[in-house]
Amino acid sequence: MNNSFKLALIAALVCAGAVTACGDSDTVLADPFTVRVIGLNDYHGNLESPGTYGSNTSILAANRPAVGGADILAAYVAKLKKEVPHAVVVGAGDLIGATPLVSSLFFDEPSVETLNRIGLEFSSVGNHEFDKGSTELLRLQNGGCKQTAGANDPNSCKGATVGTPVPFEGAKFKWLSANVISTSTGKPLLPAYGVKEINGVKVAFIGMTLQATPGIVTPTGVAGLEFREEAATVNALIPELRAAGIESIVVLVHQGGFQTGSLSDINACEGNLAGSDIAAIVSRLDDAVDLVISGHTHAAYNCQLPNLKGRKIPVTSTPAFGRVLTSVDLTINPTTRDVSAVSATNVLTSRAADAGVVADATVTKIVDGYKALVSPIASQVLGGISTALSNARSDGACNMPAGDLIADSQLQATKPASFGGAVLAFMNGGGVRSPGFTFASSSAGEGDGNVTYGEAFTVQPFGNSLVTMTLTTTDIKDFLEEQFAGCKGQGAATTRFALPSAGFKYTWDGAQACGARISNVTLNNGSTTETLVDATGTVQNPTKTYRVTVNNFMADGGDGYSTLKKGTNRLGGAQDIDALTAYLAGFKAPKSAYTLGSNPADAGSKRINRVGTSTTCPGAANTNP
Repeated sequence: MNNSFKLALIAALVCAGAVTACGDSDTVLADPFTVRVIGLNDYHGNLESPGTYGSNTSILAANRPAVGGADILAAYVAKLKKEVPHAVVVGAGDLIGATPLVSSLFFDEPSVETLNRIGLEFSSVGNHEFDKGSTELLRLQNGGCKQTAGANDPNSCKGATVGTPVPFEGAKFKWLSANVISTSTGKPLLPAYGVKEINGVKVAFIGMTLQATPGIVTPTGVAGLEFREEAATVNALIPELRAAGIESIVVLVHQGGFQTGSLSDINACEGNLAGSDIAAIVSRLDDAVDLVISGHTHAAYNCQLPNLKGRKIPVTSTPAFGRVLTSVDLTINPTTRDVSAVSATNVLTSRAADAGVVADATVTKIVDGYKALVSPIASQVLGGISTALSNARSDGACNMPAGDLIADSQLQATKPASFGGAVLAFMNGGGVRSPGFTFASSSAGEGDGNVTYGEAFTVQPFGNSLVTMTLTTTDIKDFLEEQFAGCKGQGAATTRFALPSAGFKYTWDGAQACGARISNVTLNNGSTTETLVDATGTVQNPTKTYRVTVNNFMADGGDGYSTLKKGTNRLGGAQDIDALTAYLAGFKAPKSAYTLGSNPADAGSKRINRVGTSTTCPGAANTNP
């Protein structure tokens, strides 16, 4: 068999594969041509507009247009496709998971159905695609109704009401993840890459999940899976792609970075993402890679970063929730089959009338259908708050108002002896979603200061269950110490402060050595105050035990909290959203609204305290998106 016949056979087999699109043309052109890659990342099921957004931070809030929403995303994609002869729509992960109630209640089938109609073709898999485990991810890929107790779940397969096929159609796009390996088969859980043939030239899209996924996803969600290093996985595929005649290569990776400047224009690259995970990955990539579309950090940037050979290649990302799309024009030489030029632009998905883009009516109908189904639940008022409670770190010590409320709700749910006998609870900061609990009335018209179920679910959308366990004083001290980057098994890149329930206080000093940063740990039960760790950092009564509540993500070592895996006498409890709902009921009119810091156990002072005068919380920008 001669070499040319071998190449033709390989190309034919690639084109016939399940993750290959070959519909544009089989005719090879002599002149260079353009392919537009339209990218999005971290959609997180935002079927409706997530609010207003500006192209940079200099634009006053009053001048920022409403953006996003599935119907306007579909319209912008259609517009960008219409401008060029050839286009492909791709994603960089976290399309599902941590979604608003309008998608989450229906097992994220609405997210998939809207993305199908937006025109998505390929996407990498993000960490949130594993929130419900690989079996559920495969169902969303392949279709079929969600099964509960051996029958179709009543919240699945709602197509007859919203205007989509029944049973659930599954993703028409292909999720890709070259570096997620099933330990039972030794093969990727999902295809490593997809190929689209345009004018006789094949373009490959390699999907990549962040290697750190097991540390930020509930362990049961990634059971039986191995997550390999991103750049090495990409580089190992290059010979296979070239053997198939493929020279135009795009990497879709769910990992990212942040601009370091103050303007943060969506088309800037202030600081060149210095020290970021994505910059490190790109620096190790084979020179064959032409473009990297990234995600995960919910940050916009449009960069040129050096690869393994020092050649700068385009690296882009959008700020999540459909607020921005990436439009990248690749110029391809049909003779060499390689990319000869790249031009990338991040585009704000404005809903303003002067933007000249009209929402897609088909997608609007689907979204409205799901909104009608969820509305009676979402608009229920749970309780009241006296002021907004943000999910941002409110001070240099790393307190978080919304996290305090949630931790208190979890302690209340598990304090009775029959439900765990807890004296203390912790909530992971990354599990408290933006924007926190807002004071202003929502579109449901519930009135200022009232918190609806829909708003509460937006803040806490994961559906985690509570776990109460027994920890020693030493365990609690070790847990607090391992919040710091690089300490006691915590990841080297991020400091992760958990939020304690009322009555628990401690002080930290970042100038001290790892393992010696925590002091003045006290627990007040409302009448007496007990010292667990004194002012010198010495543990008092090291073997004394306490009943502590966390969510199942933390209990299994999520967010690097490996000490919690030592917890004994575990007792499972309610879902986190149910605990929050019950707690807020105690602040529903005519009862007084929840007021931050008013719990008598706090004695009017903050729960987390810091040595020094810094007003910046380390690691605050990264809340496990």
